[in-house]
Amino acid sequence: MINSMYIVPVNPEPESIPLSPEGGFKGFGNLGLAGESDAPSIFNAFISGVIGLLTIIAIIWLIFLLITGAYGVMSAGGDKAALETARKRLTTAIVGFVIVVAAIFIIRLIGELLGLENILNPTLLLENMLDGLGL
Repeated sequence: MINSMYIVPVNPEPESIPLSPEGGFKGFGNLGLAGESDAPSIFNAFISGVIGLLTIIAIIWLIFLLITGAYGVMSAGGDKAALETARKRLTTAIVGFVIVVAAIFIIRLIGELLGLENILNPTLLLENMLDGLGL
C-alpha cells in the first residue's frame, strides 16, 4: 500500500528550467543596456553619472557648510575665535563651490594645453590616440 503523503513529485529536466528572465538579463538605470550596448557608450554614460553624482554631493556639502557657517556667525556672540572659524567655513564653502563649477573649464583648458581636444569625451580621446598610434 502506498501512502500518498510520501510521494515526491518528479522534478522537470534541468534543460527546461529557465535560468534567466525572458529577454535575458538587463541592467537598471542608464547602464541598463536598453539602448546602446557598445562598451564606449556604456563607459561614457558611467563617467557622466559619476560626475553628476559627485556634483550633487558637492552642492549638498556646500549647503551644509553654508548653514553651519551662518549658524556659527549667529551664535558666536562676542567670541572672536568662533566668529573667525565660522567665516573660514563660509569662505571654504564658497571657494570649494567655485572650484567645482570651474572644474569643467579647467579640464578643458588642460586638454587644450596638452593638445587633447576631446579630453571631456574619453571614448573619442582613446580612439584618436589609438588611431595616432596606428592600432
